Amino acid sequence: MTGFERGLATAKGLFLPAFAAALLSGCVVGPDYQKPLLAMPASWGGQKAAARPAKPAQLSQWWRRLRDPELNALVDEAVAGNLDVATARAKIREARASYRQSVGTLLPSADGSASATRNRVSATTAGTTASETYSQYQAGFDASWELDLFGANRRSVEAASYGLDASEESLRSTLLTLVGDVASNYIQARGYQARIALARRSAASQRQTAQLTRTMALAGSATAADVAKAEGQASGTEAGVPSLEASYAEAVHRLSVLTGRPPAALNERLRHATPIPAPRLPIPTGIPADILRTRPDVRMAERQYAQSTAKIGQAEAARYPSVSLTGDISTTALKLGDLGKNSTIGWSFGPTLSVPLFNGGQLQAAVDVAKAQRDQYFVAYKAAVLTALEDVENATVSLSQERIRNGKLTSSAKSYGDAARLEGMLYKAGETSLLDVLDAQRSAYSADDSVLQSRVSIATDYIALNKALGGGWNGAIDTARREIIDVRTGPRLASNMR
Repeated sequence: MTGFERGLATAKGLFLPAFAAALLSGCVVGPDYQKPLLAMPASWGGQKAAARPAKPAQLSQWWRRLRDPELNALVDEAVAGNLDVATARAKIREARASYRQSVGTLLPSADGSASATRNRVSATTAGTTASETYSQYQAGFDASWELDLFGANRRSVEAASYGLDASEESLRSTLLTLVGDVASNYIQARGYQARIALARRSAASQRQTAQLTRTMALAGSATAADVAKAEGQASGTEAGVPSLEASYAEAVHRLSVLTGRPPAALNERLRHATPIPAPRLPIPTGIPADILRTRPDVRMAERQYAQSTAKIGQAEAARYPSVSLTGDISTTALKLGDLGKNSTIGWSFGPTLSVPLFNGGQLQAAVDVAKAQRDQYFVAYKAAVLTALEDVENATVSLSQERIRNGKLTSSAKSYGDAARLEGMLYKAGETSLLDVLDAQRSAYSADDSVLQSRVSIATDYIALNKALGGGWNGAIDTARREIIDVRTGPRLASNMR
């Protein structure tokens, strides 16, 4: 065994027992996280107390119950191409890397070193100068390990783990919002298409009335004022089309951007009108406690609260002594081939103790800061739960009341439509006035337009309720895929880059 190998064996003999002893003697300080227990209502406000147990919400791919293949395709494309989703994926990769960094602090670190020097020494004796030139070679390595006696590094790993969980819930929250936005804008676009078609049909019917009035005026049975009134109403109806067209274009542009495309990318694809999607109702909503596990924003707030609790332990551990084990071993020779053989061997090993004695209260203040931040995240968690409950209650009431309103509007539209047809026939027969016809046509158009808007509202409330319950994308997401792939990252000659 060479001198170098003997020195290495000696260092191992001292280092490894100390390493094992430190592992066995480690502890942690600070509070251990416990998931909070919050009082939750037994049922939703609209559910009767004596009713049978509520069925769990059906959140998996809830948008498919709108029964629109185009919407299903747009959701898939948005999940694949949306830029907010890409950002959330990158944040997950960042959190994973941060977690690996924290785990690395628990392990020893070692660095190798080597050097080669050319030396010249001159000496003057009795007026004579003698010089000697020689080479010197040195090799070795340094090792260090911080004994995590009070758990600062372990609390760091714990906090990073909770942070990773929170970033994953953030991605789920982004997907929930994205799917809801895609569905809502698609519903709005189809609704505007239906309202545009209605406005054009109504305007065409009113133009026919104006033409009939003009013919009657030539026959002397109507006045020029009647003609002006009829044409004015037709023009007024036509004037509403451009604003509806603009709103439709905005909805389509938003859909395009949500799918990661330029604003006008979907214009041709969605040009042909289709019916406003109608959901299958009613839908089960489960019980209020379900949102604690289904709402990603609630789950993210809980993970952030857990992360802030672990950071208290980090700050608390800084108030306690820290111990590090350091060691190094090196060999020096005058010839490269003598390293490890005919060489000088040196090694050192020992602990380093650091004790905080006086810091002006900074370390205790850091603990107090961490505790105050923990309180803020706890309050944010409770607020997220209350907001989730409120969202579900509001969406439930809106959906149920809009369904009632839609029934009344449909009945009203049918009656006004019948009245407009009857008034039109009576007007042709000369048995009613033009004002009655115009009023009936105006009322029929307004009632039909209200029915269309109500259908949009029902679908939108259905979307809002599923979002409030925590429904979102539940398929696989490739979070490892990077947006930018770097090339030629290894050692190479530097070049001027601009």
